[in-house]
Amino acid sequence: MNVTPLALHHAPLLHQLYAASPGYFELLSTRLPTLSEVQRDVEVALLDPRRSLELLLDESGEVIGSLDCKRDFPEVGDLTINLLLIREDRQSQGWGRRAVRHLEGRVPPGTTRILASVLGDNPRGARFWERLGFTFTLDARPVMTWYARPVGTRPPTPAAAAPLRASHD
Repeated sequence: MNVTPLALHHAPLLHQLYAASPGYFELLSTRLPTLSEVQRDVEVALLDPRRSLELLLDESGEVIGSLDCKRDFPEVGDLTINLLLIREDRQSQGWGRRAVRHLEGRVPPGTTRILASVLGDNPRGARFWERLGFTFTLDARPVMTWYARPVGTRPPTPAAAAPLRASHD
């Protein structure tokens, strides 16, 4: 898996990823954002120095997902995964797990725990985080639930993660 920091000129790629993931927007009972809305969202996110937006690419360079994180949120020492989105036709192939393991290998200094927010009523999303060793932390329903894992704890090892190759273009 290759990881590329998202820049404003990548907004059309992010919009295409969203279009290839309609189930996510159905789950949230919202419509697919327009390209101009995605561009505006990327612009706003890039203004926050604690925010990290990345495109996830397979070995051939095809966009398969995105990762949106924020350092020191909600508390100092937290790294919150706001959204990990894998394109629907590439789900259940281990890409999400690899993206999380890759992130865990490069957490910012001072990070004490990683949190993941699960939006809406999403039992599949909750099971994903639990399989990765995250535990239920906070109920903020109907909007979201939060899962967390302290940094440095050993994640479960079923189907051990394949070694990751990462490049930052």
